Amino acid sequence: MTLVPIQNRWLVAVMGTILMIVLGTVYSWSFFQKPIVEAYGWSNSGVAWVFSTNILFLGISAAWSGINLPKFGPTKLAVIGAIMYGTGFILGSLALKFHSLPALILGFGVVGGWGIGMSYVTPVISASKWFPDKQGFVTGMVVMGFGFGALVMSKFIAPTVLNIADGNLITSFFIIGLFILLLGFIAALFIKQPQAGYLPKGYTPAVSISAGENSKPVEITATEAIFTLKFLMIWVVFFVNITAGIMFISFQSPMMQDLWSLYSPGGDPVSLAAIGGTLIAVSSIFNGIGRFFWGGVSDRIGRIQTFRLILGSQLVVFVTLLFVTNPYIFALLVCYVLLCYGGGFGTMPAYIREVFSDRLMPVVYGAILTAWSAGGVLGPQIVGFMKDNFAQNAANYAFSIGTILLAIGFVLTLFLSNKR
Repeated sequence: MTLVPIQNRWLVAVMGTILMIVLGTVYSWSFFQKPIVEAYGWSNSGVAWVFSTNILFLGISAAWSGINLPKFGPTKLAVIGAIMYGTGFILGSLALKFHSLPALILGFGVVGGWGIGMSYVTPVISASKWFPDKQGFVTGMVVMGFGFGALVMSKFIAPTVLNIADGNLITSFFIIGLFILLLGFIAALFIKQPQAGYLPKGYTPAVSISAGENSKPVEITATEAIFTLKFLMIWVVFFVNITAGIMFISFQSPMMQDLWSLYSPGGDPVSLAAIGGTLIAVSSIFNGIGRFFWGGVSDRIGRIQTFRLILGSQLVVFVTLLFVTNPYIFALLVCYVLLCYGGGFGTMPAYIREVFSDRLMPVVYGAILTAWSAGGVLGPQIVGFMKDNFAQNAANYAFSIGTILLAIGFVLTLFLSNKR
């Protein structure tokens, strides 16, 4: 059932982008990582499990939602998901009140993550159907909002709410949860898909020329598509790019503060937190722009060619990070990594649609997002484990693992193509 009648496809895209900004506030987790560790005495890896669990259930939920999108429709999934994500923050405030890390993992991690995943697939797939003539551009624009969510949270919502709550994390989580629930609910009401057979005015779909004179495309089911070697290779490429980027998303603020303390000793905790928050904000802009930028690039040079550039250039960056001691250079490289991280999300929807067809996209795209789950667990845990056990060399050990993963992903892109 459609709750809000919509005819303007650009309204769907704009409201979808706003919904994505709301959901993308989860990427500001490193803003809360250090304060929670210091206030409650929990380990870095333990608190990182809150974020990891959120991303884990986000990907699982996205896969489930992609399968069930035809059954429930995008509006219902988007609305319920937005409510669940806001509720995750509210449950998180209760967990902090009772000093319970497991409850924080359950509330913000499981409930909040499942809610994000339910909502996430709806604007992406809906925009893809409304804009067959601007695939990379519009899907990049919509997922760009997710990247900007960390900027909105780290520089506007969180500092304002913390100031109002006089630094009280319990009250802050509760207020933030209410705000996210309300704004996400309103934006989700506008998410819908066009009627079957819809084509924009003046748009004629390109006709695919087959290799043989009488050959026809092989019709397969979504399940069969997911168990193909090509899907597995695409999944690994996506997983590698996500893991590399989410290592910074989960810990960029503490990593920046540690590096700044060595570069300029004597900084007070408040100023260091502000420096970390600034990096979150600036890098989130690159995360958002990357989804839009690389999506547009892929329209011109091809999807897999774009992934080769994304992974190959990051490989150079991660090797460089092993030798960086200047926080300004570190920040610049982090921003580039998140530009590429966002680029993977901006390029993947169009790639899946082209390789596996529009008919299979909801299920296959939902399934590919399980790579987000896996990367969301591995990336933060790599850094958290290193910080807890090898504090002096944590960054270099984490960057070395990232380098190896990126090399594997880049090699795989050389064996992939854009062919359906």
